[in-house]
This record gives sequence, C-alpha cells and structure tokens, in this order.
Amino acid sequence: MDTRTAHALVRFGLGRRGAEPLPPDPTAWLLDQIRQPDPARFDDPPTTAKGLAALREDRATKPPPGESRARALYKAQAAAQLANAVMTPAPFRERLVWFWTNHFVISLRRGQCTAVAAAFVEEAIRPHVTGPFNDMLLAVIRHPAMLLYLDNATSVGPDSLAGQRSHRGLNENLARECLELHTVSPLATYTQADVTAFAKILTGWSIDLQADPPGFRYRPFAHEPGIQTVLRQPFPPDEAGGITALRFLANHPATHRFLATKLARHFVADDPPPEAIRAIEGVLRDTSGDLGATSAALVKLDAAWQPATKLRTPMDFVVASVRALDLPADQLPPMTGILAGLGQPLWAAPAPNGWPDHAADWASPEAMLRRIDWASGFAGRIGDRDVIEVADTALGPLLRSETRDAVRHAGSRRDAMTLLLTSPEFQRR
Repeated sequence: MDTRTAHALVRFGLGRRGAEPLPPDPTAWLLDQIRQPDPARFDDPPTTAKGLAALREDRATKPPPGESRARALYKAQAAAQLANAVMTPAPFRERLVWFWTNHFVISLRRGQCTAVAAAFVEEAIRPHVTGPFNDMLLAVIRHPAMLLYLDNATSVGPDSLAGQRSHRGLNENLARECLELHTVSPLATYTQADVTAFAKILTGWSIDLQADPPGFRYRPFAHEPGIQTVLRQPFPPDEAGGITALRFLANHPATHRFLATKLARHFVADDPPPEAIRAIEGVLRDTSGDLGATSAALVKLDAAWQPATKLRTPMDFVVASVRALDLPADQLPPMTGILAGLGQPLWAAPAPNGWPDHAADWASPEAMLRRIDWASGFAGRIGDRDVIEVADTALGPLLRSETRDAVRHAGSRRDAMTLLLTSPEFQRR
C-alpha cells in the first residue's frame, strides 16, 4: 500500500475493511464512488410513513419510556445504518452521507424525531449527496423530521385563516436555522426582518399525522398571505414561493462560500488553506451547486492528500476499528450504545449546528480516556490474529515505527491491539 492509497482509505473513506483488495488507482476509486449508484441496501428500508405511523400509535397508546414503537424502530434502523457503514464497499460516498447529515441536523433530543431519523437520512440526504444542492435543501426542509425538529409543523401565519381563528403564532426556528446553518450563514448579513419574512414564507409547510400514509402536507389555510422579501429578494405567496426562496438561498454566493469552508474543514484540515476553500467555492458557483462535481473537486485538491491531521470523531473511530478487524455482519458490537458512551450518540447532536469538526472539541482528557477504555475492551476480539499484520493492513505506510515497536513488545495480543487502536496514527484521518 502506498501513501496515497492509505490516505484515500483513511481520509476520504472510513478505514480499510480487513484485507479488502486495494484500489490500483486511489483517485479513480474515489471518483467511481461518486459516479456509481449508492450500494446501500436495507432489509427493512426506513420510511417517513412507517415512522410517523409509529409516532401516531405511541401518542394514542402512551407506552412506558423505552417501550415505544418509535424507540424500537430507531434501535433497529440505527443498527442497520452503522452496519452499512462497516460493510460498505463505497466508504467515500458513505462519508458524504455522514457529512451532509451533520450539516442538516435533526436530533433525537426532540423525541418526535426518533421514529423518522433514519428515514430523514434515506429520503432527504442519501439520494442527493451527488446531485444539486438545491434538491437536497428542498428535500430536507420539506421532510417531516426537520419540520418536527424545528417546530415548523405548527407554525402559523398571523394573518392566515388559521392564525385569525386560533391566534396561534409564527415560529421562526426553521427559518433562522436554514439561513444561519444550512445556507447563506451570517456571511450574508441577513437581518431579523429577513428571518421573520422567511418564516412567513414557510408557514403551511407541515405534516399530516392522520393521513394514510402520513407525511408532508402543505396547509394553505395556515400560510401567511402576501409577498415576502428576504435578502432584498421578493417571493410570492403559497408553497411555490417557498420553493423559489429555497432555490435562491441554495445558489446564493454566501451559501457557496459557507459550504466550501465546511467541506474543506472536513476533508482537508481543521483550519483549511484559503486556496482550498476558494477552489471548492468556485466549483459550487460554476456548477450551480452540483455536489457530485464538488466532491470530485475535493478529491483533486492537493491539500486533501497531505499527512493526516484530522482527529477521528467517536463515530469515525469506532467504525474504522470494526472495519480493521473485518468482523462479519452477525458479529458486530452494539455500536449505537458504544457511540453514546463515547459522547457521540447517533442522530442526537446537542444543537442544530451539529457535531463539531475540530480536534480540540473531541480531545479532552476524559474523552480520550473513554476511547482507551473502549479500545481495551474491543481489542479482546483480536483472537489469535497477528496484530502487526492487522496494523500493516489497516494503516500501511501511515504506521509509525514507534507504534510498530510498541505493538511488537506488548505483553499480550489484546494489549498490542489496544496500543494500535489508541495510537496517534489510528486516531487520525
């Protein structure tokens, strides 16, 4: 394995899975994952209809905590998603799914999202990771998981028929987060008036929990009438006005700059070089937000192939560890619980801005001790395998001589595997 191949597997992927064949051309291997269909397949694919039906039943039956249909659905779907990450032959594409899921956060901290979190990934994120950003943005904002998470399902225009009858109010959460975190960011210097106007545009975007099947529903009687102006751009009323506004925001220059910065931070460095950001921004601008072309441009950045400096998040670390041992699908550890114990529970970010992408946020002494404790327990799965062979297979030229010596002189295979998993080069991507 040469250094470029190692970086392709670790920086862009999720770590090598056992002794899987090495790509003869790592760049072509990454680009093929963008061009080919997503290989993810689930025995019981998550859907919004299935999740909302579970939520509806739970509201009717009021089961004890931990025994709800929504919770059971989440547990099964979360395990399937993590198993897919371990087994996928297209780890770069899967990393892109992770990236965009963390950009458009919905969180189990709002219990209503529990049953539809996996459906959100499969319906709003995965189908769009190599398509136009505008398509992903629309799918996200219309998705019941997002409408529930940021309270838009109950947002009512003050001057709408529903507002005049019920005196229910406008909720600005979705509009604010869409501007601040999903699209233009504070780079666009939007105002509170822009947030309010955009919130009015999105009134009526709701869900119908009683429909068969339950799902998104536009409610015209809750929509604020009249033209609304956001960032000096007027938008017509009704659902079509919202779609037009999202298309405008998706292709705004500030959005391109904001997305380019986040992508470069994730794939290049915590503090990416300005030229890397400019290169990605230019592709987003010139292709009107084509995420496939943007992902290909990331692969072609010289800066993205430099020595690994990114610290693996707990999710990165656990998945890479399981892939390194190449455990069969029926012997995977309970990764959902493991991630919670390591401080990154799946789909449960503490705030709408998602999990951080800087090493300092994951490298506290307590967090690193948790990693060591988990690695020590997981290392017991090494069996009679040669740890040096596992190290060479997983890291290739990234394996330092100091780590090799420490592994070789460890008192047991388990100790040796613990040293490998907690080594600086395995902790980084």
